[in-house]
Amino acid sequence: MSHSSAELWKEHVEVFHQVAKHAIHSYPNLSQATVDLLNYSENATYLVKNVPTAEKYVLRVCRPGYHTKAEIEGEVHWISSIYQDTSVEVSLPIAGKNGEYIQTVQLDSDSQEYCCVLFTFLEGEAPDAHNETELVKQFELIGEISAHFHQHAIDNWAAFREIKRPTWDYETILGERPIWGRWQDGVAITPERLHLFQQVADIIKPRLDRFGKDANRFGLIHADLRNTNLLVLDEQVKVIDFDDSGFGWYLFDLASSLTFIEHKPYVPDLIQAWLKGYRKVRALSKEEELEIPTFIMMRRLQLIAWIGSRENETTRELGGEYTEQTDALVRQYLEYSKRFF
Repeated sequence: MSHSSAELWKEHVEVFHQVAKHAIHSYPNLSQATVDLLNYSENATYLVKNVPTAEKYVLRVCRPGYHTKAEIEGEVHWISSIYQDTSVEVSLPIAGKNGEYIQTVQLDSDSQEYCCVLFTFLEGEAPDAHNETELVKQFELIGEISAHFHQHAIDNWAAFREIKRPTWDYETILGERPIWGRWQDGVAITPERLHLFQQVADIIKPRLDRFGKDANRFGLIHADLRNTNLLVLDEQVKVIDFDDSGFGWYLFDLASSLTFIEHKPYVPDLIQAWLKGYRKVRALSKEEELEIPTFIMMRRLQLIAWIGSRENETTRELGGEYTEQTDALVRQYLEYSKRFF
């Protein structure tokens, strides 16, 4: 990261930190709480500790312009319904003193209005991407959780269509309106790689058009079930961070669970474990199973776009190597598409 980029990053984080310190006064009994940065990515998340009681919470300061207040309200509504109607343990939003789940903060030095949400703190550790044996076991649980989410979305399809959330489809991932930027602008995209990857993008669109957006295939999804948004404790998997939840293909949740590890040799074992868990709750057709590589490939290109358009610790760590590691996956997918179309 260049000196100017580092300075800009620090300035952004400092603004979010000031917002967080203001926001905790909106909640009962937290005026003396400490606020420590946990993660800065799309938004900034903080560990909030209530000093007198040692209770912990997580505060998310939302980046202005990423989601509207109505969209954040939609997220809160979905999380609450999951808690009420499924067995999945999730981090719950907490209302402020005014009874609202979304608190707004505006600093004297900044014209922007920041939306903040406080969540319950869940104990556990993120799945370890380097522990293949445990990861296979955990992916069976992740598949089961995903099926519960999807069945819940199907059962409440009409009601959920009324809430405001982003749509994750071809146009907003790889097409003309990419929410995370264009994969063509990713790090290490050479002219040769641009040509190679474009072949994949051109194949994905007609495959998804044929696959369709039937209510049994496309609905409200988490859309980011990667290891950092999961917590494991006593062989139970809990789910946090629904910030990217929206309307998309249900199989995209599997692809998002493989975020940043799509090229690992043990991925086929993870997919089979996920399918085993999923089918404990909900059926999945052979046609749907055959389209899994398409969703993984679409997610991979989306992540290349994300890395190229963001400035944070994760994108700096992954850099161009992630794009370079995609070459083999692309060639495999092109061969796969010749056999299964």
